[in-house]
Amino acid sequence: MKYTTIMVLTACAGMATLGAAQAAVTADEAKQLSGSLTPLGAEKAGNQAGTIPAWDGGLKGGAPATGRRPDPYAAEKPLFTISAKNLDQYAEQLTDGVKAMLKKYPSSYRLDVYPTHRTAAAPQYVYDNTLKNAMRGKLVQSSAGPVPEGVFGGVPFPIPKTGLEIMWNHLLRWRGESLRIEGQQWLTTADGKQVLTNDAIVLQNMPYYYKDASLDKFKQEYWQVRVNTVAPSIKVGEAIVGRENLNADRTQVWVYLPGQRRVRKLPNSCCDTPTPQSSGLMSFDETQGWSGRLDRYDWKIVGKKEIFIPYNTNRLLQPNKHEVVLGQHYLNPDYVRWELHRVWVLEGTVAQGKRHVSPRSRYYIDEDTWSIVLTDRWDGNNQLWKTNWTMPVAMPDLPGTVTTTFGYYDLLSGAWYANDLMNEKSIQYKLMPHMDDDVFTPDSMAGEGVR
Repeated sequence: MKYTTIMVLTACAGMATLGAAQAAVTADEAKQLSGSLTPLGAEKAGNQAGTIPAWDGGLKGGAPATGRRPDPYAAEKPLFTISAKNLDQYAEQLTDGVKAMLKKYPSSYRLDVYPTHRTAAAPQYVYDNTLKNAMRGKLVQSSAGPVPEGVFGGVPFPIPKTGLEIMWNHLLRWRGESLRIEGQQWLTTADGKQVLTNDAIVLQNMPYYYKDASLDKFKQEYWQVRVNTVAPSIKVGEAIVGRENLNADRTQVWVYLPGQRRVRKLPNSCCDTPTPQSSGLMSFDETQGWSGRLDRYDWKIVGKKEIFIPYNTNRLLQPNKHEVVLGQHYLNPDYVRWELHRVWVLEGTVAQGKRHVSPRSRYYIDEDTWSIVLTDRWDGNNQLWKTNWTMPVAMPDLPGTVTTTFGYYDLLSGAWYANDLMNEKSIQYKLMPHMDDDVFTPDSMAGEGVR
């Protein structure tokens, strides 16, 4: 695989063992965020071939979307299609997982490639905080491994030197202050049977991005989430509340099971433990590309690369029936938009003395948003096991480009899974005022428990 030279130098820096606190960048380095880099740290220029445009501020404006989200590029047609027949022509710009899917389903799986639009954006206060973070942020040791210090309200490490810093950029990426999602979760078995595993209302606060807060008021709890199950009937009333802390040893997750009429605290809400939110089909660290503690793996920057990834996938949200977008073995290619973008490529290998059901994984992080878009995971026998994906959606009212639906294709069993499928919902990603902290507590979950 070919990677840009500048990123090979960064990768070498990232291979060093993290001991003492990592220093922030200098004021001179930080000036790049108003010059050659975007305010969030991506390369502002396009590529030499002209297939990736320069960033011009992203997609902004429009009234807040209170219901279903439109597709700003609905009129565009694919530039070309990648299939098993022309796979070799584009192999350098495809992940191992995508190539495996093309080979596994040669007569039907395909990538419709559209013009690239760099829609990523954020409010000015996020840009201002990102600049401050660049000059004051550092990683320091905690009981759960290295964690950010001196960062708030923006990308923590917009000019990263290590793989850990990039992963923290993903965990602390811009996705709004508070929001409501209504979505379904579907398992499709290897023989094509579709099973609704969960239908839920998801509430989220991001205290790290509160506009009316500040670094000195930030208490290290960066993400609050609550999932209330409304279907299928056997699971109605189930709920889960999570409070993610920079120090993962302080992260807390509780579940409410209506059959027991009680709340239980999960003892191990991390890593390869199956998450109740996905009915045990995904692990905690696969949520939205990656979620949770980072000390289970060693992280290495492989480099930066131009590849085809799902992007501006508003098209996926347009049909009002799940059957339209759920295929027998994968999402209906008619509704998945692929674009050429630059991504950071990271390798995660299980750390010495630790264990994980997937000892090696490779992550592809969009340079503009710091969102993990594609992931390849290998099993204990070093077989390419799963290719995970997220679907970034352009939200000019936020403004931002934010991942919504996510899931995986199991390359060994043939089964696959989609989380937060919003096609049959009247609310797909609603921006909200800050919700009370009490909403994200076990007492509140128990008090609203039913059945």
